[in-house]
Amino acid sequence: MTEAAAPSIHNAHPVVYGTEDVLVSLCNSVTRVLSVAAQGPVHYSGMVQRITKTCLKPDIGCFVLFNGGFSGLVIINFSAAAAMEIYQRYMLSMGMAREELATSFTSEEVGNVMGELMNQVVGDFTGKVRRELQTHITQNQPKMLALTQQVVLSVDANLDQPEARRVTFYTASNNIFYLELAIDHTQFVKLFDFEPQEAPDPDAVMAQVAGSAAAQPAPPAQPDGDTDALLRSLGM
Repeated sequence: MTEAAAPSIHNAHPVVYGTEDVLVSLCNSVTRVLSVAAQGPVHYSGMVQRITKTCLKPDIGCFVLFNGGFSGLVIINFSAAAAMEIYQRYMLSMGMAREELATSFTSEEVGNVMGELMNQVVGDFTGKVRRELQTHITQNQPKMLALTQQVVLSVDANLDQPEARRVTFYTASNNIFYLELAIDHTQFVKLFDFEPQEAPDPDAVMAQVAGSAAAQPAPPAQPDGDTDALLRSLGM
């Protein structure tokens, strides 16, 4: 009778997070941030493409490199219509007059606004990675590039075992943009059960800070040495 083999770590601790899970988390960050910014629904396709390489393409896009707990590259390629829709909806929700808005996706203002929104997307995603996967990643600052010619730019992420995916997104007006993700082949295995940390509520944090400041007693006034000496010399 043969002795039973000892269970491997993959049997004792099943993989709970892989490439597609990372992709879904990233896609949810994109829809969450851009839906709020554009004051309208942004959603993505239920089908994902396996691709062999990631590229920046016209009309306007950005790339972000990740390092730390895992390495990867994220590229988002917007059509001109999708970029202008999100930019205009966001700026109008911020109180800008329509006649003051940029009229072309090649405008520096459009690039700056879309770059800031992508920075918020990345921040939302890295926060979820820290809370849910208990690891840490850093990234470069997203920079939007307006490409008016049919030029494909390949970005080298120096990945050892790259896996690449492409997802199609739709804005409220059904304009299209694409997210491409390339990461090293990664599997996260849960060694023991834990509760992911809740996402901090910015309003609650600000209220707590304001309450602490209000409850803090004012520091006693420090005596002025020169003033005290003058009062004593006057017999006061």
